[in-house]
Amino acid sequence: MVPTPVQEEITEVACLESDLQNGQMKEVEVGQQKVLLVRGEAGFSAVGGLCSHYGAPLVKGALLGDRVRCPWHGACFNIKTGDIEDYPGLDCLPAYKVKVDDGKVYVTIKNKMTKRVKEMGGRVPDVCHTVMLIGGGPASLVCAETLRQNSYGGRIVIVTKEELLPFDKPKLSKALNVERLFNHIHNGTVHGYNQLLIATGCRSVCRPALCLVEVNLASILKDQNVKFYMKDGVSEIRGENGKVKEVLLKCGSVLDADVVVLGIGVTPNSDFLKGSQIATDSKSHVVVDKFMRTNVPDIFSAGDVASFPLTLRQNLQVNIAHWQMAHAHGRIAALNMLNKPTEMNSVPFFWTMLKGKSVRYAGYGEGYTQIVFKGNVEEQKFLAFYIKEGVVVAAASMNFDPAVARLAEMMATGRTITKAQAESDDLSWLQMP
Repeated sequence: MVPTPVQEEITEVACLESDLQNGQMKEVEVGQQKVLLVRGEAGFSAVGGLCSHYGAPLVKGALLGDRVRCPWHGACFNIKTGDIEDYPGLDCLPAYKVKVDDGKVYVTIKNKMTKRVKEMGGRVPDVCHTVMLIGGGPASLVCAETLRQNSYGGRIVIVTKEELLPFDKPKLSKALNVERLFNHIHNGTVHGYNQLLIATGCRSVCRPALCLVEVNLASILKDQNVKFYMKDGVSEIRGENGKVKEVLLKCGSVLDADVVVLGIGVTPNSDFLKGSQIATDSKSHVVVDKFMRTNVPDIFSAGDVASFPLTLRQNLQVNIAHWQMAHAHGRIAALNMLNKPTEMNSVPFFWTMLKGKSVRYAGYGEGYTQIVFKGNVEEQKFLAFYIKEGVVVAAASMNFDPAVARLAEMMATGRTITKAQAESDDLSWLQMP
């Protein structure tokens, strides 16, 4: 029998008690490990200093109350437990012991781990209950994880047309105790369930939307020999012998082309629900409430296929097809399956890279009537507030971290950000470092 290795503990002085005031955080090193030290009303706490998603330094993020939001992609962690409370990402942070003695703050770390996977239960033989997850994407993954993390002992069955497991960590694929049914949707077999999650996502539409749209950050790409045809459209794509040759614009111009990339959009994978009692909207998204419940008892939906009420827009029913939202949906669905009533309150948080520069976006800007800019767009360092009816409904930034993370956390706590605040030269309310 192989002996269990001794877990090494390292205790070091992280800082002086006077170095941090209430509501402040500081990155320190203990045993060459990056640690986020936070001082709150209840005293000091310490967790891993790097986001478990892509390793962003959390000290540069937004601290509000008992959680910190990653400046890069918006994942949120509890500063006392290290648990992940909003997505993207799947892992939690390690939490460390903190002691204050004679004006010095001591932090004790163990095993030098940078990520932590919550302890999970498994299948209990005498539990006769089955949760079936249709779809093998992130919503199903987080739903399955959350069920097992909350001691669900029944069967978890994932039905998917994919041949790959929806798990990106070896530990989960070995320890999660999930059954997979590949390509079983159309072969005539019947599978029973007690609770069902519809997380079938979307697929590319069959018809291309041949339209060129206006791009606001266009100047960034001009020096890369990228030319924009604003507010024009495509009439025809021409080719010879199966290869594209040129594109005819609605204005009459002809563009030579060797490759054409079509941003044609997607449509929900909900065709199999036709004729059922499950409600869908005009665009075929599955309609759910804030608990991710459909109109049929014990049937839930999550991810790109679902339309849900968005808290920060007065419960406007929306569909937001994004990795982060699918994770959040899966967690909320699982908790409500377990009879732990939990509402969907996540703030949409998006990001992309353009010419090596990161763009952040938080909120839901549909229907905005005004944009208020801070900084300088031409210098590619700015913060943009999207305004509707006198309120900030979304924000975007480039080289302005952690402004968007801070705004997302304010929105998550129900704070209203007014047009007057956005237009003010004094942005101290944002509490930027």
